[in-house]
Amino acid sequence: MRGWLIGLSASVLVVGTIGFCISSILASNRLEAFDPWRRSIAAASSTARPAPRQPCENRSSLRQAYFGDLHVHTGFSYDSVGRGVTLRPDDAYRFAMGHAVELPPVDDSGAGRSVRIDRPLDFAMVADHSEWLGETWLCSAPESPTYDRLACRGLRGEILGPFGMLAFLGETRRGDRSEALCGEEGARCRQAVAGQWAETQAAAERWYDRSSICEFTTFHGYEYSRRKNWFMMHRNVMFRNEITPELPISSIDTETLEDLWLALESKCLDTGGACDVLAIPHNPNFSSGNAFSRTYAGASLARQRVSARRRARLEPVVEMMQAKGESECLNGLIGVMGAPDEFCDFEKMFGSGERGMPLCGSGGGREGERCLGPLSFARYALAEGLGEAKRLGVNPLEIGFIGSTDTHNATPGNVNEVGFAGTSGIQSATPSRRLQARGAFGVPGNVYRNPGGLAGVWSEENSREALFDAVRRRETFATSGPRIRPRFFAGTNLPDDLCGRGDFAAIGYERGTPMGGTLVRSTEGRAPKFAVRALRDAGTADVPGTRLERIQIIKVWSEGEGRYGQAVHDVVRAEGPRMSVDLDTCETSPGGADELCAVWSDPSFNDQQEAAYYVRVLEGPSCRWSHRQCLGIPEGDRPETCDGLEIPKRIQERAWTSPIWVRSETDARGGELPGA
Repeated sequence: MRGWLIGLSASVLVVGTIGFCISSILASNRLEAFDPWRRSIAAASSTARPAPRQPCENRSSLRQAYFGDLHVHTGFSYDSVGRGVTLRPDDAYRFAMGHAVELPPVDDSGAGRSVRIDRPLDFAMVADHSEWLGETWLCSAPESPTYDRLACRGLRGEILGPFGMLAFLGETRRGDRSEALCGEEGARCRQAVAGQWAETQAAAERWYDRSSICEFTTFHGYEYSRRKNWFMMHRNVMFRNEITPELPISSIDTETLEDLWLALESKCLDTGGACDVLAIPHNPNFSSGNAFSRTYAGASLARQRVSARRRARLEPVVEMMQAKGESECLNGLIGVMGAPDEFCDFEKMFGSGERGMPLCGSGGGREGERCLGPLSFARYALAEGLGEAKRLGVNPLEIGFIGSTDTHNATPGNVNEVGFAGTSGIQSATPSRRLQARGAFGVPGNVYRNPGGLAGVWSEENSREALFDAVRRRETFATSGPRIRPRFFAGTNLPDDLCGRGDFAAIGYERGTPMGGTLVRSTEGRAPKFAVRALRDAGTADVPGTRLERIQIIKVWSEGEGRYGQAVHDVVRAEGPRMSVDLDTCETSPGGADELCAVWSDPSFNDQQEAAYYVRVLEGPSCRWSHRQCLGIPEGDRPETCDGLEIPKRIQERAWTSPIWVRSETDARGGELPGA
């Protein structure tokens, strides 16, 4: 903790500055001057600059792996409050640093369930819903004039069952601010939003280590939660530093994703100051095939190119893994070519079977239609982007991968399968509730959820600027929870013996392209080489990690309109027999590897084909959290989800690297635009 007090002192100065600015806004009634609500999102100041910080002592030009969680909800989110969670942003950052917090329910003495992360994170971001941020406070604070309204009682869980949340949503989902809750012209809610956003920002500043130790990094952000019927088009909005617009942007303020992107440009990116921002799509698996669809359908070709560039500028990564499932791929989808992938059915909250949804084509489902389409999954989004690049000269879907939790418990990075405490407050407070098969409103129950994933970032140091830049260049990876460390390079001059040398990363950067980058094809038609190396997560003394089983490279390409090509290659496996797990004890068999490495060339390389390649690293099998908790319940008392339903008892945890795109020199530069 050396140097921490110095960093804390700097943070206090920034907190005071933010607090003074917000107080001045409220005191001068500037928020009241914006009419309607949409105009109240003032742009970031073009003259503001981030507070100074000391240079990090631990810095490497070859970059280091840092692990974090960029999707964390606290008691500032309406769907956390509705589950009894009262923890605040400060509590979330405290938890990420290794301190215990208490979850509901509380006993007669006021004590709750104590939880603690197994290892501190390197970075985190509280991303509470921007929607109803003010309404949530007004319904949670006893001094609020609306505290006793039916909608507020419903939100706080004082009305039993799903009807309580319906009472709140019924009053807030009318397309505008509820005058009964928010007062005339929404003024009461605007003030509440300003206060909540100020506290969220202040917490991020308090916990950001500006000392030379660079122990922990926080980001300012929120979740933009656009969901029309069953099209979940949510985005986690992440700022580079503490220079942000005065208020979060919500889907109440904007009609479409294009409107969100335009607002982020006009209120942040194009202000001429230090404000910088990214938007991270999450849960594409809940989008009915629309998460990566063309937002510019029907526009002129010129406008389509502008929109494609805007999306590429703002959305460089996607959240591959979180508590509501994995969004890599799914077998059996319409338009997907190639053989089935045996590892594609990992942690699917919605499948296409009896409890799942029908399939929809490449165009996605219509409004209100629940279906599974290829553009609900990141793998086929990569192929769609390659097709769009050929058509437009711009690839709107050059996306890298991260993971996060989407916890609603204010417990970032709490991803261990052992002792999983749920992600939904009181709704997942006991084993019986966590093992429920059926949820409200037709959504699968908690047993289909998982602890969530982690965001991995290769960065020179643990600072906001360095981590943010790494996310922007897509030098990122996602994990399903373990702290696996994969590296991935491509180049025509990588040595075949790279795995046996001690300079894997140095040669990779010197002669190749790292994950997230574009490799220009050789003019001689030579096939590139792909070098991949992964280190296992050793775990902790109490819960050791599982050793690695194999590394795969997945190739993705476009087969034309609505058709997506894929090929899965095993490039290296651990020597010896394949690992197994004893389902009676959850003990794993000997075997596996602490490290796997390979240099590989695509046997089907076509120098006329644009393609994307990414890595999937698989651990050996282990017990899923649900099976571990079933083993802790007397056999005669176990719920039906312990046996008899298609709930997997074993899983293979994994990591995914961001892709490397292999393209021609013209395409890699943006090229001549078709029709220009």
